[in-house]
Amino acid sequence: MKYLLILADGMADYPIPELNMQTPLQYACTPNMDRLAKQSIIGRVATIPAGFPPGSDVANLSVMGYDPAIYYTGRSPLEAVSMGVELQASDLALRCNLVTLSPDTEYAQKTMVDYSAGEISTQESAQLMQQVQAELGDDSFTFYPGISYRHLLVWKNGKGKNIELTPPHDISGRNIADYLPEGNDAAVLRELMIKSSGILPQHPINLSRQENNHNPATSIWFWGEGSKPAMDSFQDRYGLKGSVVGAVDLVRGLGICAGLTPVAVSGATGSIVTNFAGKARAALDELKRGQDFVYLHIESPDEAGHQGSLEHKIWSIEQIDHDVLGMVLAEMEQFSELRVMLLPDHPTPIAIKTHSSEPVPFMIFDKNNPVGNGLESYDESSSNQGSFVAKGHELMALFIKG
Repeated sequence: MKYLLILADGMADYPIPELNMQTPLQYACTPNMDRLAKQSIIGRVATIPAGFPPGSDVANLSVMGYDPAIYYTGRSPLEAVSMGVELQASDLALRCNLVTLSPDTEYAQKTMVDYSAGEISTQESAQLMQQVQAELGDDSFTFYPGISYRHLLVWKNGKGKNIELTPPHDISGRNIADYLPEGNDAAVLRELMIKSSGILPQHPINLSRQENNHNPATSIWFWGEGSKPAMDSFQDRYGLKGSVVGAVDLVRGLGICAGLTPVAVSGATGSIVTNFAGKARAALDELKRGQDFVYLHIESPDEAGHQGSLEHKIWSIEQIDHDVLGMVLAEMEQFSELRVMLLPDHPTPIAIKTHSSEPVPFMIFDKNNPVGNGLESYDESSSNQGSFVAKGHELMALFIKG
């Protein structure tokens, strides 16, 4: 048996008045999803355990079959693994976003204009992070460039520090005063952020971005702190050799920690516009070359949700249906046995522009064992008529073992 898990990050949503109280998933044109829905197990799964923040780190850990209550040590350490950064047991890793803040003179009076600095390119952001490291890095703090606006800070001997951090995508359009780093050890992080706002705006990269009407990266922003993780391998747990296909360091790092082989795809961006078909091609090729399991992650609908772009969210869902599921269906007969699961990790509702913790719809299709369920579509509403998996980390066993 071959297993393909398609994770459409943040795809679930709330009913939207402009769509006659349909969700983007209900409204989008998804003939391939609906074709599979008629023959699949459909239900809901709670990927965010009680007491945990509704982040992609917690949710993807659950979906991959690991109980966050046991294995969760924070988001940034997973990204560090993907970036090839070796953490010591006493280190603290933090996500370091490049963001666009309003031009107010006092730092605390600024507003979060754009958590992604206009989805800044990896090439541009690498130069900015080199400048940040040159001016702010020292024996305690090391900055590492990542992908687009997503970067890393390693705080040597920082494990156990008392800090409280807020994700920048949670405060779009808000004044940042109430969301700056808090806690007994947070002053040094606030100071680094303030200093960065004096360095970045005048960098040639940002001057060029402003001239071309793109949001400049005017500050760094810390969040997602955590320490070095320890996980048993996916193969030991489920008896399957696997790969992870994705553009964001979080999911690639999670896959690496689980012993999955990371697969890079040209044109895969971790943004709204990405190489959907290239990801699907890579996933199917991994199965054809001998892998038993592939975790295919697509960030696009989540980014659209964070930006509050209904048009782009509908578009991204339709691209997943056409370019990804369309290719899977076209090549289905090349596999003697194939099981496919589609789900989001969490909702990223347009109305709130951030993650929420409601259960998400899942669909499991088995090529050789179609299930007649009387349903005509795969979406949030139809999933209410199916089964409910209360512990998200148990869904993987249902997918693999049936």
